[in-house]
Amino acid sequence: MYQPSPLPEPHAQGLLDVGDGNRIAWETRGNPDGKPVLCVHGGPGGGGRRGGKVFDPEVFRVVQYDQRNCGLSLPHASDPAVSLEHNTTDHLIADMERLREHLGIERWLLYGASWGTALSLAYAERHPERVSEIVLISVFNGRPEETDWLYHGVGRLLPGPWAAFRDAVPEADRGGNLIAAYDRLLNSPDEAVRWKAARDWCAWEDAVIAHETNGSPGIYSARPDDALQALARLCAHYFANDSWFEDGQLLRDAHRLAGIPGVLLHGRLDLGLPLKTAWELAQAWPDAELTVIEDSGHTGSPGLRAATLKALTRFSGTRGA
Repeated sequence: MYQPSPLPEPHAQGLLDVGDGNRIAWETRGNPDGKPVLCVHGGPGGGGRRGGKVFDPEVFRVVQYDQRNCGLSLPHASDPAVSLEHNTTDHLIADMERLREHLGIERWLLYGASWGTALSLAYAERHPERVSEIVLISVFNGRPEETDWLYHGVGRLLPGPWAAFRDAVPEADRGGNLIAAYDRLLNSPDEAVRWKAARDWCAWEDAVIAHETNGSPGIYSARPDDALQALARLCAHYFANDSWFEDGQLLRDAHRLAGIPGVLLHGRLDLGLPLKTAWELAQAWPDAELTVIEDSGHTGSPGLRAATLKALTRFSGTRGA
């Protein structure tokens, strides 16, 4: 297995016009003639992070990009004047396909984490002929039961932080759908209301991962102000609409992944996204192997890193250690 090192500087980059007034930022690193891999970031709205130390730059042509309205993509969701009307899962799938065509890639490995796992699965089920392999970390399927757990149910384990998250919305909304309530606050005409809602949203996300001393506790609120605002606004926008999935859609259509090798890596200590979803996906997708990482939560650990390197080495065509 190769020794991980930071990726070199991009050898190509740009802003791709994907229609509806949107341009998505992209770049490629590593070997221009190597095995293509698309990094599908989490969130939704978690773009802007680059580099990484899990890809062998001699082997992979690493494509990194920002989904609509976040990271370096334009326009940015932190601007309240920017409409999210043309930002849905179908739009994001179409953007991935347009980027593949733009880069002249026939098939690519999909590498996604958290929300990026749901988007990767949705793309692969729509375009299985364009996917060579899939590596998914912290598996999420976008079902109402999953988002209800993350923003309501797990509060049983974190009663104080959850009460603060709940009480930050108007009193009339506290007994109902908190995601929809935050969606309204994050689109308020009042700037102070929007910023408070974004900070409260990310404070809750941080509370859910606060125990992950092997990973990155506090990672949500540590973002720059515009990135924090875009993340919260896009998460609420997607989850208030069930990510535009039919309930159970990704599991129902997993048969379309037949013949695509997959590796599912999930932390035993992930409070926000319990292991159940990854296990169910492994049952529905016979070509996928599930590895449970005992020392990892949602934001990673040494064990998760080692398992990721092993999976990528396997799919790189090189001999593993």
